[in-house]
Amino acid sequence: MTVLLQIGRRPPDVPAQAASPLPAGPGAQVRTFRSAHGAHLFVADGSRLYDLPEATAVRLEEWLSASEGSLDELGRTLDLPLWGAPRIDGTPLAPPPLSSISLNVMQACNLSCGHCYADEGRFGGSARAMPRATAYAAVDRLLAEAAPGSDVVVGFMGGEPLLARDLVHEVVRYAVRAGATTGHRVRFALTTNLTTVRPDDAALFAEHPFTVTVSLDGDRTGHDALRRAPGGASAYDRLRAGLDTLARHGRPRHLSARVSVTPYTGRLLDILEHGIALGFDEVGFGAVVSAPDPAYEITTEAFAGFLEQMTACGERALAELSAGRAYPFGNFQTAMEQLHRGAHRPYPCGAGAGYLSASAEGGLYACHRLVDDPAFAMGSLAAGPDTAARQRHLAERHVDRQEPCRSCWARYLCGGGCYHEVSRRGRPGCDYIRGWLSFCLRAYVELVQAAPEFFEQRSAAAPLTSSASTV
Repeated sequence: MTVLLQIGRRPPDVPAQAASPLPAGPGAQVRTFRSAHGAHLFVADGSRLYDLPEATAVRLEEWLSASEGSLDELGRTLDLPLWGAPRIDGTPLAPPPLSSISLNVMQACNLSCGHCYADEGRFGGSARAMPRATAYAAVDRLLAEAAPGSDVVVGFMGGEPLLARDLVHEVVRYAVRAGATTGHRVRFALTTNLTTVRPDDAALFAEHPFTVTVSLDGDRTGHDALRRAPGGASAYDRLRAGLDTLARHGRPRHLSARVSVTPYTGRLLDILEHGIALGFDEVGFGAVVSAPDPAYEITTEAFAGFLEQMTACGERALAELSAGRAYPFGNFQTAMEQLHRGAHRPYPCGAGAGYLSASAEGGLYACHRLVDDPAFAMGSLAAGPDTAARQRHLAERHVDRQEPCRSCWARYLCGGGCYHEVSRRGRPGCDYIRGWLSFCLRAYVELVQAAPEFFEQRSAAAPLTSSASTV
């Protein structure tokens, strides 16, 4: 067998007995696929990729469809020496030091959007703002709980966080000073509809290491159909004015657009290219799986059309990047980078692990989408993170303990799905995720052959984020 690219970290030391049974069945461990360069094998543990002779691929597929044997037997049968000590063994992660915290500085919004998971920032309650003392306490708690000398991220969420712009500015200055005292480099992230940004905000974003994510739903017609501004004004026109303010007064280190896909969203490729033309460093899509109004949710049946459109966007990105031209399709770039470095994880993101979110009242929750949800309460700023709650969260939600995840070949790339979405809707998008990752595997092999320089460039240009992202 010729190795195409063996990626992933050195296997860790494995305890004598795993904490939980590993997934059974070779179909949960390996998958064959084909690209323009031939047949290949994907090994779930370690996200390893190999070239396969076509005859071996056919034999492997026959074996997988007919056999209930072990991986060791499979390896011996096909002379594939791929298995040893597992990289992921079923042991839950111990709560790590904090590396990021998000502050829900304004649990209210100036727009009204039916698909907003945060219910205009209220999370099912009443509108409220975070007091200054609470915001400062969040920064202090992050620095106290972070590993010595580590980089940390402070995120600003809402609602619309720029409705609390004075507090945002004050917290940035406070965090920079406090981080200098404790020996931590502080970076920042902010998610906004960009309708209220001012020149001094732009200057703040440019002065400090900021990632700014802007909510975008298409061109003027598409955006305004989903985002209602007071008095009938155009939310899109205000967004465009906000982009102009950033261009004139200061651009953040990384400016991305996030498109929330609903049954009313237009053609994704058109929206992607519109966002790229607006000058965003990255444009990405996320299906709305849970919304206050179910009419805005993507159903199990609708995921088939979503996959078709996402694949069309991916094919365009593959063609452009293979030709050496920039094409910042965020979902595609994230998948390519994660496959290239052998990303394999038993959780979908850092929520409840290295990342927590603070509510306006000072409660700590697993992430910004789960604020005020008692099932995901993780302590308080006053008392600190609840270690027992974090341990339970990480033990119960290890992907090898989830059904049907533990028997899925894509589990260590997916991680089991967004906690917020799974807790409210289950996993209606599993077939979509497998379909998207199947495309990405093929695209990765073709891109690494056509444009290896893409991966060299991206390794030095990773964006700043408030929590780990999924493929």
